[in-house]
Amino acid sequence: MTTQVIMPQLGESVIEGTVLRWVVQEGESIAKYAPLLEVSTDKIDTEVPSPGEGILLRIYVPAGQTVEAGTLLAVIGREGEEVPAEVPAAAPTATAAAASASIPPAPTPPPIPSASSSAPDDLGFISPIVAKLAAEHQVDLRQVKGTGMGGRIRKKDVLAAIAQHDAAPAPAGEAEIVPLSRIRRLIAEHMVQSKRTSPHVTTVFLCDMSAVVQHRYAYQPAFAAEGIALTFTPYFVSALVSALKQHPLANSSWTDQGLRLHRHVHVGIAVAVDDGLLVPVIKQADSLNLRGLARSVNDVAQRARAGQLSPDELQGGTFTLTNHGTAGSLLATPIINQPQAGILGVGAIHKQPIVISSGHPLLPDANDAIVIRPVAYLSFTFDHRILDGATADAFVSSIKHTLEHWPAS
Repeated sequence: MTTQVIMPQLGESVIEGTVLRWVVQEGESIAKYAPLLEVSTDKIDTEVPSPGEGILLRIYVPAGQTVEAGTLLAVIGREGEEVPAEVPAAAPTATAAAASASIPPAPTPPPIPSASSSAPDDLGFISPIVAKLAAEHQVDLRQVKGTGMGGRIRKKDVLAAIAQHDAAPAPAGEAEIVPLSRIRRLIAEHMVQSKRTSPHVTTVFLCDMSAVVQHRYAYQPAFAAEGIALTFTPYFVSALVSALKQHPLANSSWTDQGLRLHRHVHVGIAVAVDDGLLVPVIKQADSLNLRGLARSVNDVAQRARAGQLSPDELQGGTFTLTNHGTAGSLLATPIINQPQAGILGVGAIHKQPIVISSGHPLLPDANDAIVIRPVAYLSFTFDHRILDGATADAFVSSIKHTLEHWPAS
């Protein structure tokens, strides 16, 4: 009896995947749950285990091909067992039917500019994202070969056409074209889309980190004894969560019907990886204390760099924190991670002279003193449709207050 290998649905909103490589080749034996192939979805590469044991009798979807969730990828069975040379024409599998049922019908796409005089109907179904991408890059879809079912043109087909055009040789001695990686192109699309969607405004605060620094160095050994690396990031996440509870508009999303206020705080943590940036999400961060946040930050950062995140772990964030100061940056104006209301950038913690006074905050006073303190710049980029300057500043003031008055124990 054969076992079918089906393209899994690796996330609630993930409807297709690309076969990166087959770990086992046709004719080779495979144990149940042993690594069988690697699948790429969006920014994540996932290792798929074998659903059965035996011989990999037939591979129907080769490496590099993108197919929908529920598609038959291969067949495992006993040696010598006969299987069709091509994908058998049959009713969709239960997995495929479930995947299809969960996908809402796409709206009619906008018209696509093209040099061809053929009618748009000749192209078949074109999704809105494909239409938009083609229009932005002036791609004639009639010149694009579709790799989807029935020759449907997918987003990856348009990206391939763009890459082929960009890779055209430049005049000798003028420039060199470096092909864009998949993750770099996805980041670029998301950033451009964000800037076009939200009116970005950034406000910057200087924060005295003395209390946090003292607490961290006092408790690092105890956390390390539990296998937890206590970095500064969990402190910022904790202060951020507290401020989001006090200012719920900062934990919302814009819709044409009104603001969607999120009941829980799901914080995305920007993590630099070899070929770009990933933003894994700490779900229900508002239910975790400093120890829990430290453990979660360690976990998602390590697995992001090791390529071990699942697609769902990159989704569902209600607010994002980017600690750009880990590389020495003092100040930045980060771009909003759509559809969130804002993103907090944290600069490098560094020593700096500041003035403290118990008298008038601006007039000269005998009690004025210059002291050296560890400080960091907090930059909050927000969607001006949702927050105004006063509400945004009040939000960051809450974060600053929590950090500057961190309890000693």
